[in-house]
This record gives sequence, structure tokens and C-alpha cells, in this order.
Amino acid sequence: MKVSCGTDIIEINRIKKTIDRLGNKFITTIFTEKEIEYCESHRENKYQHYAARFALKEAIYKALSEIVETEKLTWKNFEVINYDGGKPKIKIDCEKVESIDVSISHCKEYAIATVVVLYK
Repeated sequence: MKVSCGTDIIEINRIKKTIDRLGNKFITTIFTEKEIEYCESHRENKYQHYAARFALKEAIYKALSEIVETEKLTWKNFEVINYDGGKPKIKIDCEKVESIDVSISHCKEYAIATVVVLYK
């Protein structure tokens, strides 16, 4: 078994400005319907949630880049969903991935994500 990890941090205001400028085009390119529904349900804090999920997708891309051919990875190859208690988890279809654990956090200005992948 091998281990791979990825981390990403992003300014929430950068995501907000991008969404304000590009709107649905950006949102629907990056996020799945369930991810959009989740972020939009947080109304005033939706940009924190979009930023956290964006950071997580970047961290996943970094972790998977040595496992999967990067040209085969798209923003929607994996989906961020939540356990009942709120902890995020990744829904992914990749034969090589045995296990994947994620952590995200955000504050007023930044969102950060870390991913650890166990693979064959």
C-alpha cells in the first residue's frame, strides 16, 4: 500500500470575486449539483463553503496526480459530500484508491484542505 497527500489553501474573497464575475459558468464547471446545493444552502457563508470545496478539489488533484493520469482528472471526477455529523468525505470512482481521508476548514479570509490517499 502506498500513501499520497495533497494540501491547498485559498483566499475566500478570490472565489467570491470569481463567482461574482463568471457566475454559473464557474460554479457548474467546478462543482456538482449536490455541492452547489450544499454551498447555496449556507446563504451568507456560501463563499466559505465554495472556497473550502475548491481547495479540497485542488488538494485531491495534487494527491491523485501521481496515481491517475492528470489529463483524465476533471473537477467532477470526485464529489465532496458530508457524513451526518458534517465531516466531509469524497465520493470517487477510482480502482487504484483504497481509502481517502479529507479535512477542510475555513475562517473569515481563508479556506484550507488536506487529503490523504491510500492506494495500490
